[in-house]
Amino acid sequence: MSGGSRRRGGEAPDLFASLDATAARVASRVAAAPGATPETAASVTSVARSAKELLEGAILPLWVRGEVTDFKAHRNGHWYFCLRDDSSQLRCVVWSRDNVRVAVPPTDGVQINARGHLTVYTARGDMQFTVSSLQPAGEGERRAAVERTLRLLRDDGLLALERKRPLPRFPRRIAVVTSPDGAAVRDIIAVARRRAPSVEIIVVAARVQGEGAPETLCEALASLARWGAADVVIIGRGGGGREDLHAFDDERVARALAACHAPTISAVGHEVDVSVCDLVADLRAATPSAAAEAAVGVEAELRERLAVLGDLVRDGALRRMRTARGALSDAARATRTAAVRVHERREARVQAAAGRLHALSPLATLGRGYAVARERDGGRVLATAAEVRAAGRFDLVLRDGLVRARTDDAPDETGGTA
Repeated sequence: MSGGSRRRGGEAPDLFASLDATAARVASRVAAAPGATPETAASVTSVARSAKELLEGAILPLWVRGEVTDFKAHRNGHWYFCLRDDSSQLRCVVWSRDNVRVAVPPTDGVQINARGHLTVYTARGDMQFTVSSLQPAGEGERRAAVERTLRLLRDDGLLALERKRPLPRFPRRIAVVTSPDGAAVRDIIAVARRRAPSVEIIVVAARVQGEGAPETLCEALASLARWGAADVVIIGRGGGGREDLHAFDDERVARALAACHAPTISAVGHEVDVSVCDLVADLRAATPSAAAEAAVGVEAELRERLAVLGDLVRDGALRRMRTARGALSDAARATRTAAVRVHERREARVQAAAGRLHALSPLATLGRGYAVARERDGGRVLATAAEVRAAGRFDLVLRDGLVRARTDDAPDETGGTA
């Protein structure tokens, strides 16, 4: 103790005194720091902000895989949900500015990969994961498998546009390959019945998701091929997560659909979802209801169109009749005019011929003061004096009548001579 006192009292630096002073200064600073004492207690906001800055600075953006639970789409456009695994869960948010890049909202129970960063929501002091993009778990592998399937189908010509068949305008019988318990079949039936009550709808039951779905879809299409009486075939299902549509990306289902005897319509999932079956089918519909509208014509519109066509035919026939009647009237007038002209020409020719004949007629000669002698009995014209003397008695034809005459040397009626 005494030596220590001598060292502190000498010219050498007093190390212990310096350490004590430093400790005192640190203690005073710590005592003055926010939250070190009740008097310097930190505000909730400052603590939350400090935690936010520390968390955001320490952990860079990353991908997180988990199962979606408690999904809620707020009216302001933001999405809220939790990602969980077997032992933990993480609150997540997707702001409206980011979810526009996501084709389909996630649904509860779906495994996804979400990219984002950890932060603290200072208003509640909760840690949350702010998501900037997401995709179904295993999407990369599934996408590669779909691309391989598409290459095989393309090589076989099953994706070629020239093999697409037109749909019949008014089919009598439609086959629907889907789940008999889903909303899709109810939508198809409701739309088809409204548009054409007489159309016959045959539902061919099949599983549309989960284990064994591709096999049951192939069996349903094979049974349709054996039946062969459908005019149009609709295959599809209602909405769901992208992983729920995998059965319609199966190569076996796509080939069975391409082999259908009748034109096909694929209506799988949402409008933004495109499956392999959509590309193989003769027509792709955005929804099952749209598929029914494409397959079934509106009978009322057909009747209305037929009525319009009937009116057009009737009006056309009436116009043709009026035109024909007018043409017939014109032809009749032309015929009458031509007949009158022909008659007039012929009459003129007849009159001219009559004039010429009249000029040559004996009657005309008689009119000029001449007379014709004829036999009294036979009526033969006596052209010479000898014939007159030979006849003895004859008729003398004048302009205004007939005179009985005889020659001077002919006996009279009493037996004497004239």
